Amino acid sequence: MPMLLPTFDDVLAAAARIAPHAHATPVLRSRALDALAGCELHFKAEPLQRTGAFKFRGACNAVWALDDATAARGVVTHSSGNHGAALALAARTRGIACHVVVPEGANAAKLANIARYGAQLHTCAATIDAREAAAARVQADTGASLIHPYTHPHVIAGQGTAALELLNAQGPLDAVVAPVGGGGLLSGTAIAAAATAPGCRIVGAEPEGAADTAVSLTAGERRVDFVPDSVCDGLRGTLGEPNFELLRTHRVDVVVVPDAGTLAAMRLLWQCLKLLVEPSSAIALAAILQQPERFAEQRVGVLLSGGNVDLDALPWERVA
Repeated sequence: MPMLLPTFDDVLAAAARIAPHAHATPVLRSRALDALAGCELHFKAEPLQRTGAFKFRGACNAVWALDDATAARGVVTHSSGNHGAALALAARTRGIACHVVVPEGANAAKLANIARYGAQLHTCAATIDAREAAAARVQADTGASLIHPYTHPHVIAGQGTAALELLNAQGPLDAVVAPVGGGGLLSGTAIAAAATAPGCRIVGAEPEGAADTAVSLTAGERRVDFVPDSVCDGLRGTLGEPNFELLRTHRVDVVVVPDAGTLAAMRLLWQCLKLLVEPSSAIALAAILQQPERFAEQRVGVLLSGGNVDLDALPWERVA
């Protein structure tokens, strides 16, 4: 059976579907960061989105795309944090149940967010296989619809609305840089840019300790047999199959970034943009600072994906 891949029409439908519920987040500028990077940066501030991350876009689109009978049985997902919180809030906007499978050792701030929005939590071992098996058990027990964090077509389309807003607001951009873990945001961004700004390059930013997207695109096939080791807790998921196909189709490049560079960028964003972002978000700026020649004197969009940081465990001491 052929894989169902979302299209630009799906992104447009998502934009209309989530408009009553999601924020159209601002685009921020910083002369200091422009000077440091050697290019003109346009930061899409998704830490100011509901639940503090872009994930609300895809979750909201998926929840509101369900027919009434299906929605009444609720939704379930597995998540290290941001998607779980997003799905919980999206479910609450529709008045339905939400179950979230969370791995042991997940970020405390993100777990608190999920609980705050009323989801029922189910804990499992910290592996992708354990997460998927636990979610399948909950789905079988409850009849809830599985809303995968990054492979669900409505989730991918919803994530593409962030880039759609950015490109519509800022006019032509030479490049857009976005973090990549499972690939929902980056593949949605590629779909939106291909239709609205075909000359715009899409670049993923991926942690050195979880670089399966870079390896997969170089190999021409998914290579996801790895153990992630990165401070970017939101980017430790394995690249999804539909996400890989979309990234390959749209010829997306990936920059691999060490954690030290990401944490330095996180601090810079707080100092210069006055925005607290999580490492999984700051990595987009880190990729630009790591390869300034790639973006020199260009207009560059930067998707700052989220800001759910544990304030009791800020990682500045890790910066080398």
